Amino acid sequence: MNTIAVIEDDLYIGSMLQELLQENGYRVLRAYSGKEALALLSKEEPDLVILDLMLPDMSGEEVLPAAAARCPVMIVSAKADVGGKVKNLNAGAVDYITKPFDNGELLARIAVQLRRGDRAGMRIAAGDLVMDKKRHELTAAGKPVHLTKTEFAILRAFLENPTRVFSRSSLLEYIEAYVPDGEESSVGVHVSNIRKKLEEVAGRGYIETVWGIGFRLDPKIL
Repeated sequence: MNTIAVIEDDLYIGSMLQELLQENGYRVLRAYSGKEALALLSKEEPDLVILDLMLPDMSGEEVLPAAAARCPVMIVSAKADVGGKVKNLNAGAVDYITKPFDNGELLARIAVQLRRGDRAGMRIAAGDLVMDKKRHELTAAGKPVHLTKTEFAILRAFLENPTRVFSRSSLLEYIEAYVPDGEESSVGVHVSNIRKKLEEVAGRGYIETVWGIGFRLDPKIL
């Protein structure tokens, strides 16, 4: 069952969307403000976000980057100007539909985005390291490895950028969308813990220290 997060402060529209989506087999998460949305996305990984732009505490445009870093974002808004649509699509939204909308069209557009997400896949790999981002699962040499949320986000950064050397600060910035409360001073500890867990399972640490700069995925496994 796909999960859709509805970020909408209008109680009537939000409830109508929730009912429509649930009737069509989706699990629905709700947030009524920008801050609620960011808190929700720090704990959940929906398959799609439906985002209103006019929220009470912060604009949908401010929420969009963090949401788009985690999953496809479809904007559903009363704002109909072409310039605004183009701006938000360029900022990371995958679709933009204006209110009032036809329920059938909305459901069709949602289905299109979920199919695209399935085709894009949520699995990434380097050598015998295989990560399923959606299921939050990792295997090394075919064996499961259990990581904390922060450890998983850090290793995800390396797997998504297999040749990049990350400084502690750039690594923290990269994972901020997934772990918003991280601290630069703890990055080295997390990397060390990842190495230990991988060594226990597969006999190697997979992450290499680049002295004076930071860390990168061990080139030998690529």
